[in-house]
Amino acid sequence: MHSRKNPSLTFSEAIQSKRLEDIRRYPKADLHNHCLLGGKRSVLEKYYGKKFEKFRAVRPGIADMNRWIGEIYRPFLETPGAFEKGVEAAFIQARNDGVNRLEMSMDVYLGMIFEIPSSRIVSALKYYHQAIAPGIEFIPELGFSRSIQVEILQSCFESFLGYNYFRSVDLYDDEFAQPIGNFKRLYRIAREHNMKCKAHAGEFGTADSVREAVETLELDAIQHGIGAAGSPEVMKWLADHRISLNVCPTSNIRLKRVRSYKTHPIRILADHGVKVTINTDDALLFGDGTSEQYLKLFRAGVFSVSELDEIRQNGLEK
Repeated sequence: MHSRKNPSLTFSEAIQSKRLEDIRRYPKADLHNHCLLGGKRSVLEKYYGKKFEKFRAVRPGIADMNRWIGEIYRPFLETPGAFEKGVEAAFIQARNDGVNRLEMSMDVYLGMIFEIPSSRIVSALKYYHQAIAPGIEFIPELGFSRSIQVEILQSCFESFLGYNYFRSVDLYDDEFAQPIGNFKRLYRIAREHNMKCKAHAGEFGTADSVREAVETLELDAIQHGIGAAGSPEVMKWLADHRISLNVCPTSNIRLKRVRSYKTHPIRILADHGVKVTINTDDALLFGDGTSEQYLKLFRAGVFSVSELDEIRQNGLEK
């Protein structure tokens, strides 16, 4: 069996070895990562002095996830120094997973909730990127919750723009909270600042909701987007327009959107020419890094080793 130190081991051989330490050795991207929910659990629990209750969804959707965040995780975030520890843990998780291209979001509303100034948020991201994982190409991202009034989001968003630091935006939370057209002004501002534009769509919504999100907000990529698998027409449209879907298989399973890796629609999307990538979403909640997901998709027979390597390369493309 190959060891982690074997320099001749290819990514395909690493997958076939079924050894996570071999898979983690290879560069990969994580383009769908919510920073404070993406940290290494053991680092956070050691700092907190106790273990977090494991996340279990009872029904499809994000309601149980939001309950976990509010009841289990928020008390941790309210402790002194927890915000910085959360950022540190996120970079540790990415580094240990072999991630070398990281698009990781910070909610624009976070500072208002926890009374953390934007300067402290920017400083923490800069410091822990350099202290923990300076070799990672880090694309700082700002996130908008679809459940918050747009006027509030815009005020929070604008407090970060003067730093000229963030390079991407994302829209997430409950897909059905309010019409996606309400957020056009935020995305207009983002494009004026040359930011990459992404949004969650089709996580629980339909194929039509995926196309609507891309067209309405003029998106460069979709987070999740697996609802598109229900429409050959939408999948062809996504492929023709080269819209990448940053898919998170473990998240989709743990949130009961998909039954198993074997039945995950990422295979259908890829077969229809849609560019897909594999990402973590919330490693703290769901437990898997990117490496675990590559291995689980291989074990389930969803993709061959060469197909997984192509997906890996998709994420590394500039």
